[in-house]
Amino acid sequence: MTTATITSKGQITIPAEVRNALAVDAGDRVEFVQIEPGQFLFAAVNRSVKELKGMFSEPAKSVSIEDMSRAMATRRASAR
Repeated sequence: MTTATITSKGQITIPAEVRNALAVDAGDRVEFVQIEPGQFLFAAVNRSVKELKGMFSEPAKSVSIEDMSRAMATRRASAR
């Protein structure tokens, strides 16, 4: 496991092996996504949304916004 130390200014140096694995360099953006209390996912934000074009096939079935909203509400309710 790779670790880093937080400075008094709240900064860390990302270890070289992590930077290489994420393909990030000086000036690149990273994102911290809370996946549960006390746990975060650290992700590189170094790709354009345009790169996603063509990665996914057309869906087999269309889903309405209402159906998506219901599904998300159900998921949130079950997570509590």
